[in-house]
Amino acid sequence: MKVTEQIKKPIYEEMERFEKKFTDSMSSNVSLLNRITHFIVNRKGKQMRPMFVFLTAKLLGDGAITERTYRGASVIELIHTATLVHDDVVDDSNQRRGFFSINALWKNKIAVLVGDYLLSKGLLLCINNEDFDLLKIISVAVKEMSEGELLQIEKARNLDITEDIYFEIIRQKTATLLAACCAMGAQSVSQDKDTVEKMRSFGTLLGMAFQIKDDLFDYGETKIGKPTGIDIKEQKMTLPLIYAINNVSKKDRNWLIHSVKKYNTDKKRVKKVIEFVKDSGGLEYAQKKMEAFQKDALDILMTFPKNDYRDSLELMVNYVITRKQ
Repeated sequence: MKVTEQIKKPIYEEMERFEKKFTDSMSSNVSLLNRITHFIVNRKGKQMRPMFVFLTAKLLGDGAITERTYRGASVIELIHTATLVHDDVVDDSNQRRGFFSINALWKNKIAVLVGDYLLSKGLLLCINNEDFDLLKIISVAVKEMSEGELLQIEKARNLDITEDIYFEIIRQKTATLLAACCAMGAQSVSQDKDTVEKMRSFGTLLGMAFQIKDDLFDYGETKIGKPTGIDIKEQKMTLPLIYAINNVSKKDRNWLIHSVKKYNTDKKRVKKVIEFVKDSGGLEYAQKKMEAFQKDALDILMTFPKNDYRDSLELMVNYVITRKQ
């Protein structure tokens, strides 16, 4: 059995029911929009984020969940899908999960409008059911995701990202949405602020580990759907590169920065940068940091009673840093 199937096992029925509710949440009177949302639903990914919502809710609700939990999962998935559609426009990307992206098939204008539509459907799902506590969780996440992307763009211009700034960028860009998933699941079944915050912290730590794993893929040989060195090509400052820049001689540091700034599209130079980062211990350092975040996430999780839901979340934490794509 695949790890993802194992993780999903205790919430299999909920995930089946969720798919119908999620599809319904996107419905429109505009046939073009329905064609596009049908395309989106049929090309869904692993649906890790709704899984976090359900596993967290069942962990805290003694196995019971409510309609609020389904709405929370739908809101997360609607907003997440909206951000992916917009990201493909911003990145001028023609593919998503091995299929053509929305902007490739229907052009940028329609893709932006579809993203806006999904975003508004998510917010209205909360408002129409007076789930204002859930609305706050997702609104904070969207704000932080936008800030994280803009902070990364701002810093990439000068390549002056310190480790602290890097961690703030990935906390906002990636970890904040996983934190929202866990907080959303907790909030849907519990009004205890401390418990909700505990699960938000768990999601944040896991998200940090998740992003560092993505950074490491850029230096690997495995085919993961994106070419090796793509982050360097896009002048993204990842943890292995930041470590190398900060721990080599001034001459080597200048060479690295100059290479990423001026030769980021030169395949041979990018390959040399990758080798240099490997030789300087950048990968080992990033691996240790990733494992530290993983350990802290597990420490929080282990404060809850052992059951099938905690076991699945533990599997998820370990899967995040051992996944191959």
